[in-house]
Amino acid sequence: MKKLILSGLMAVTALASTMNAQIQKGNWLVGSSLVTSNFGLNTGGGYNIALQPKGAYFIKDNVAVGGYVNLGISKVTNGSPTRFDYAVGGLGRYYLSPGEKGVDNLLNHGRWFFEGNVGIGGSSVENGNSTTGLDFGAGPGYSYFITPNIGLEGLVKYNGVTGFGNEGLTSTLTFNVGFSIYLPTSKAKQVISEVK
Repeated sequence: MKKLILSGLMAVTALASTMNAQIQKGNWLVGSSLVTSNFGLNTGGGYNIALQPKGAYFIKDNVAVGGYVNLGISKVTNGSPTRFDYAVGGLGRYYLSPGEKGVDNLLNHGRWFFEGNVGIGGSSVENGNSTTGLDFGAGPGYSYFITPNIGLEGLVKYNGVTGFGNEGLTSTLTFNVGFSIYLPTSKAKQVISEVK
């Protein structure tokens, strides 16, 4: 029984040390969010789907900077015009350490983070309304590590586009669900060399 308890404690300690390893300086984050903020369940209901690939490099422990692309399509109702959303820009993430500022992780296999982005983006609707300009957003998220290098993520985010066009400012509050892969620099170099 003592051996079983000792083995369990060693496994938990090893997992906790690998959780810190993926968000250390020099590592890479590659992932995507699938945004689903509205699916109409009634007859003629609408939908809102967007794909947001992103990549970032950890410039220091718990801090990553990188870029993102946003491509989306939506309809309010079945008969309404289709809306296309697009954006490209830079993003930053800050991961909270366990116990930092009184915030503990709800689960032992995850990490809270804050994400912000700024770039160029817009939206275009079939009836002619459009907005193009500054794309920005910010919000909190949580990454649950299903393996030491793969995180399942949830992110609540305010997104806005302000600039030129028929609409001066468009803004939304979205709930994003996606995944991220955390790669040490050595693994990233190996993947790149295999692709070549």
